[in-house]
Amino acid sequence: SCLQLGLERFHGVCILGFNSAEWFIADIAAILAGGFAVGIYTTNSPEACCYVAESCSANVLVVENHKQLQKILEIQHKLPHLKAIVQYGEELKEKRPNLYSWSEFMALGKDVPDTQLREIVESQKPNQCCTLIYTSGTTGQPKGVMLSHDNLTWTAAAAGRFIMLKDAKEKQELVVSYLPLSHIAAQMSDIWSAMTFGVQVFFAQPDALKGTLVDTLREVRPTAFLGVPRVWEKMEEKMKSVGAKSSTLRRKVASWAKGVGLQTNLKRMNGYSEVPMNFHLARHLVYKKVRKAIGLDRCTKCYTGAAPITRETLEFFLSLNIPVLELYGMSESSGPHTISLPHAFKLTSCGKALTGCQTLIHKPDGDGNGEICFSGRHIFMGYLNMEEKTKEAIDEDGWLHSGDLGKHDKDGFLYITGRIKELIITAGGENIPPVPIEDAVKDALPLISNAMLVGDKEKFLAMLLTLKCKSDGETGEPLDDLAAEAVEYCQKLGSKATKVSEIISSKDKAVYAAIQKGIAAVNEGAVSNAQKVQKWVLLEKDFSVFGGELGPTMKLKRPAVAQKYKAQIAQFYAEVDAPS
Repeated sequence: SCLQLGLERFHGVCILGFNSAEWFIADIAAILAGGFAVGIYTTNSPEACCYVAESCSANVLVVENHKQLQKILEIQHKLPHLKAIVQYGEELKEKRPNLYSWSEFMALGKDVPDTQLREIVESQKPNQCCTLIYTSGTTGQPKGVMLSHDNLTWTAAAAGRFIMLKDAKEKQELVVSYLPLSHIAAQMSDIWSAMTFGVQVFFAQPDALKGTLVDTLREVRPTAFLGVPRVWEKMEEKMKSVGAKSSTLRRKVASWAKGVGLQTNLKRMNGYSEVPMNFHLARHLVYKKVRKAIGLDRCTKCYTGAAPITRETLEFFLSLNIPVLELYGMSESSGPHTISLPHAFKLTSCGKALTGCQTLIHKPDGDGNGEICFSGRHIFMGYLNMEEKTKEAIDEDGWLHSGDLGKHDKDGFLYITGRIKELIITAGGENIPPVPIEDAVKDALPLISNAMLVGDKEKFLAMLLTLKCKSDGETGEPLDDLAAEAVEYCQKLGSKATKVSEIISSKDKAVYAAIQKGIAAVNEGAVSNAQKVQKWVLLEKDFSVFGGELGPTMKLKRPAVAQKYKAQIAQFYAEVDAPS
């Protein structure tokens, strides 16, 4: 069908929609027909869609519904290579030239002889590009990461074997597809590894990340599950609020079981294999029920990746006998580079390199911290039409420079300690990684949703804070109403506030005092004075993908936040003296 529409060799087929069978079919079809498979985030603006479609010279655009179609119609005139648009998720609302429904599109291929397709497939080489992943670059325009047939097939097999995915002939594995397929993590787990091992794939509802994911998990009961940190955090928040409402006895039993679970699992992690009697009891009374409630009762592989996760969240799940294992990698390494395993993991480490891949710590400092570099068959071909950027990423010796700072421990486990670009360098020349300080503040203050540290080239650090609030089910826009756990927290403090605006407009004494107290407690543990948070401000809206502060995998886009709230940041440093 793609060939009938006139897809040319090495031209893009862009796919814009939520995960579905049609997404997979369009992706694989584009590759077999000799084009590039190119996912576009459903949250992209028309301009961002245009940038991707133009840069890969797209011949065909596949969209899910009328809403996504509108974005393309708005920019169609700027896409000289575009020959056809296909809509799959709902019936067409209007007829237009070169606009096809999915069934019309599928019918087109009937007239193309199999020999023509076979010739194209046979002319393809393992080292040729077949997929473009556009990195949602936190700075500047996104870059098209070129992945070859070999990148995808080798990595899918290597990663699947590494985490001991079973072949379908031996045991049927099941996964839920819900993370954006334009991102390498979902593509690797849901398409390529799933094809390699015969995994059964179930598609979640499009509003999965707004709350329906757990329903799908309960229905499917997957054997492997990859969640981004925000997904695990949301589960943790929900479980805590449900727990808080149960009877005193239940709470006591749960608290006892969590203590046993954490102790036993930490010992296991450090190599003790004996399991105490009370652990078996706790598993029967608590852990099994909890797993069932979130649909993970058959899941032997719970993973997290794509952004940093806090130690608190990892310990929360570990205490319920759910080890959440961290993996690490990037689009430029076809997804995974290091992976933790059930019998080989350490809290806050991303595990060890895949078999056949190497890690180098470039220019380590006294503590062994340096830039993490990768090599292996999973390393990308380069950025599409960006030779300079490719040379910045891959050095003469073939090492891919990640831009992340990290170190190995004595057992060879990798720890990420920060991003080179993210480091705050104060006017006094201190290098400060922001994430640990932000995590400490969120941990000390359960009503804080997002925290972002600022102070680059300034005399002291300050912080932007947002409160946990409800969000619009349709758009994901943060609302003014506080989330249930934030309201509960306010009540404990003696505040009657139920809205973000009430707290900010009245500078709610109880809440502001509690935040100041929490920040003072974090400052107590600071390594040096330079690492103390001297000022802070509460913002009127929480960060969101909708507002542009978070990327598609909920990663904080620091430059975007700094730009959006530059007035508030300037205010911190407007007065000459830092508060003592």
